[in-house]
Amino acid sequence: MFEGQPKGLYALALANTGERFGYYTMLAIFVLFLKANFGLSPAMAGTIYSTFLALVYFLPFIGGILADKFGYGKMVKIGIVAMFAGYVLLALPLGTGTLGLISMFAALVVISSGTGLFKGNLQVMVGNLYDAPEYASKRDSAFSIFYMAINIGALFAPTAAVAMMDYAQQAWGVSVNDSYHFAFAVACVSLIISMAIYYGFRSTFKHVEGSGKQAGSKQNVAAEELSPRETKDRIVALCLVFAVVIFFWMAFHQNGLTLTYFADEFTAKSSVGLESMMFSVWNLVAVIFIVYALFSLFQSKTGKAKAISGVVILLAVLFLVYQYTGIEGATKVDAPIFQQFNPFFVVALTPVSMAIFGSLARKGKEPSAPRKIGLGMLVAACGYVLMMFASFGLLTPNAQAAAVETGTATFVSPNWLVGTYLVLTFGELLLSPMGISFVSKVAPPKYKGMMMGGWFVATAIGNYLTAVAAWLWGDLNLWIVWGVLMGLCLLAALFIFSVMKKLEKVA
Repeated sequence: MFEGQPKGLYALALANTGERFGYYTMLAIFVLFLKANFGLSPAMAGTIYSTFLALVYFLPFIGGILADKFGYGKMVKIGIVAMFAGYVLLALPLGTGTLGLISMFAALVVISSGTGLFKGNLQVMVGNLYDAPEYASKRDSAFSIFYMAINIGALFAPTAAVAMMDYAQQAWGVSVNDSYHFAFAVACVSLIISMAIYYGFRSTFKHVEGSGKQAGSKQNVAAEELSPRETKDRIVALCLVFAVVIFFWMAFHQNGLTLTYFADEFTAKSSVGLESMMFSVWNLVAVIFIVYALFSLFQSKTGKAKAISGVVILLAVLFLVYQYTGIEGATKVDAPIFQQFNPFFVVALTPVSMAIFGSLARKGKEPSAPRKIGLGMLVAACGYVLMMFASFGLLTPNAQAAAVETGTATFVSPNWLVGTYLVLTFGELLLSPMGISFVSKVAPPKYKGMMMGGWFVATAIGNYLTAVAAWLWGDLNLWIVWGVLMGLCLLAALFIFSVMKKLEKVA
C-alpha cells in the first residue's frame, strides 16, 4: 500500500490533512452555531449550510480553469491564505446582530473561494505525480492514501471543536454562543500548519505544480495523442459519472445537517460501559493502530518488523483495557461528536478495502471504477434503510421539541447513528477515492483541471440539494425523510448500471 510511492504524495497529503482538520472542525458545529447564535430555523440553517457546501465544491471548477492557465501550485498557495483569512473572520465574536451575520457570510465566501483554489488543484497535482510510467500502476492506491489522510484530519476535528468550546466555557467563563468562535479559531491554527507543510516539503512535488505556459506546453503534447472522438467520449463518460455522484453527496453530506439534527434531537445524551468508549477519539486511534499493526504483522517479511507490529498491538490493547477499567458513570454524548465516526471508519477500513480489491485484482476480478461507484450508491441506500428502522415509532421533529419541554420525549441508542456512518463509509470508500482516481485517469490532458473541477461541480450540486432533507425536517415522519434519500440513491445506482458499458469503455 505504502511501498514505492513518490515522496511528494505524503507531503501533499499532509498539507491537505491540516486544511481538512480546520474545515471539519468548523463544519462539525456550524449548523448548531447558526441555530444557537442567530436563532435560525432548521430549514434556514440547512439552506445556509447547503449553499456554503455548494460553493466549496463548485468553485474548484473555476479554480481548475485558472490553474490550467496559471499553474496549480500558484492557485493552491493563494487558496491557503484565503481560507486562513476566512477562518479568522469566523473566529471574531461579533455578536448575534447584523454585524455578526455580515461577518459570517463574508467568512463563508472567502473560505469557499480559497477552497476552490486549493482543493481540486492539490488533487490534480497528486494525479500528476502518477503520470510518470514508474508510478502509473500505483495511482488508485495513492488516492486511497490521500483520501485516508483527509480523514485523519477530519477524525480529530469534532473532538477539537467540542473540547475547545468546553474549555472556553469553563476556563474563561464565556457563553455557549461565544465559545463557538474559539472552536473556529482552531481552524486558523490548522491552516498555519498546512502552509508550513506545503512550503517545507515543496521540493518533493515542485515539478508537478505547473506554471502557466510551461504546464500548458506539456499538456498539449499529451493532448495530441487523443483524437477529437476520444476526447469527446471521455468527457461524456465523465459527465455521466458526475450526474450520478450528485445524489451520493446529497445523501452523504447529511452528516453535518439532518444526521446532526437527529443526533441533537433524538439520540441519547449519555452512554455507559463499553459503548461509551467509542466516544473518545483516543480509543478510536488505538483501534486504528491495532488494524494497521495487524496488517503489518501478516505482511511483514522480517522478524523484526513482525515483532514491532506485535508490540504495537499489545500496547494498544493494554491502553483500551486501561481506558475501560477507568470508566466511571455515564459519558456525555455531544451531537457534533458523531461526525468523528465517518473519518474513523475511513482510516480504519482503507487497508481492509485495499486488501480486498488487491486480492480481487490478482484474480482478475476487481470491479472497474465505474462499477465501484454504482455499488457505492447501493450501499449508501442501505445506510438510509438503517435510519428508517431507527426512526419508526419516533415523533416528528416538531412534536419531539414539544415533548422535550414536557419531559416525555423518546431518545434512541447512539448505535443507530454509528451504524449508519459505518454503512455510509463503505459507500464512500467505493465511490469517492475511486471517482477522483477515475477523473484523473480519464480526463483529456488538456482539460485535467477543468474535469477535476467538474467532479467538484457535481459534488456542489449534491451538497446544495442536501437542504431538501432539511426542508422536510419538521412535521413529516422521520422515516419519510430518510426514505427520500434512500430512493434517490437507488435511482442513481440504476442509472449508472444502465450506462456501465459506455463508462467501462474509457476506464
